Amino acid sequence: MNAPRVGIIGIGQSAFKSRRDDASYPDLVREAVNIALAQSSLDLDAIEAIVYSLSPDAMVGIGNAERLGVDAVGGRNKRFLRINTGGSTGISSVAAAYYHVAAGACDVVMTAGADKVGECGDSQTVLNKIWDPIYERPLPQGTITMLAMSGIRYANKYGMSEEDMARVVVKNRKHASLNTNAHLRKETTVEEVMASRYISWPIKLMDCCPQSSGGGAMVLASERFIKENRLDAVWITGVGHCSETYYIGDRMGTGYTADHGDAYALGNSFKRAFKMAGITDPRKQVDVAELYAPFSNTEFHAIEAAGLAGHGEAVQGVKEGRFGIGGDIPVNPSGGTLCTNAIAVTAMIRVAEVALQVSGRAGGHQVKDAKLGIASGNGGDHQFFGTMVVEA
Repeated sequence: MNAPRVGIIGIGQSAFKSRRDDASYPDLVREAVNIALAQSSLDLDAIEAIVYSLSPDAMVGIGNAERLGVDAVGGRNKRFLRINTGGSTGISSVAAAYYHVAAGACDVVMTAGADKVGECGDSQTVLNKIWDPIYERPLPQGTITMLAMSGIRYANKYGMSEEDMARVVVKNRKHASLNTNAHLRKETTVEEVMASRYISWPIKLMDCCPQSSGGGAMVLASERFIKENRLDAVWITGVGHCSETYYIGDRMGTGYTADHGDAYALGNSFKRAFKMAGITDPRKQVDVAELYAPFSNTEFHAIEAAGLAGHGEAVQGVKEGRFGIGGDIPVNPSGGTLCTNAIAVTAMIRVAEVALQVSGRAGGHQVKDAKLGIASGNGGDHQFFGTMVVEA
């Protein structure tokens, strides 16, 4: 028995920036909600349930900040669910909205959220609390050092260089220059990336995602509702999730399947989404990909986990331009997480951007003839992974 089809009928995202002093936190959420509602031709009264996408409270500075967002999303007297899986929060929230509709509990569900990462002080002081205080935090372990370790292991296994990492930045910055909503829109060169200061070797400042402020929202609906109301939609045809072990040390060592240099759990998540969507050869069937990669080196193993290249092959693929706009399978044509990162909605925007691509509404960064796209999100200490397939 096939799962009921669930469509995306509305997408809203703000223009992401370092700061949004002109808008409070609820204002940012409502900004995205209004855009999504206008696109779906619905009003708040038509929304039956809200899935609220909210990363760690400390990013907002208010405990249990979903309470502050209820009015911004018209949540009074409605089903309301807050989701937090770290960086993958956004795609987990879209999945929760999808399940509401697919289960038959609701016909129309909205997921929405926002973040002011650029205004919270130093997000790393928040994120560095993820790790075990006895064994890992004293290293000091953090989101950057964790993925620097991954970069070193990937380099040792597959021969990646720092120049290879820089090429990912150049590609994504070029894409972001075409995207009016992206945060970092200035094109750059390999030389400029290489000249930026080290944050945690081999990761340099320009290899890192920014701290962004902005909001995102999506409206999902059942196939019956979409047809009865003659609405335009694109369809979520595959959903997958997979988690990893907590301790980084347990992902290292000779012969261990989930090597920290790769993205084993992300690969499993993609396999689950592909099975659901009937994708057997992603290199031939996927037209566009929005892959969550907050640091340049992580885009390589994300491409490989998605089955768009074999282990160690993504480096050469980026070098040859196969994953740029105009290439075989454009990856992160929006500029991706490397250019925009409002954590609560970053992974949601990956799904939103793929939906825009397959509906032909991505504007200046549109991929020609895109009909099937994939999206991913990573959360926690590279521990929680979500994936989706979206088709026209």
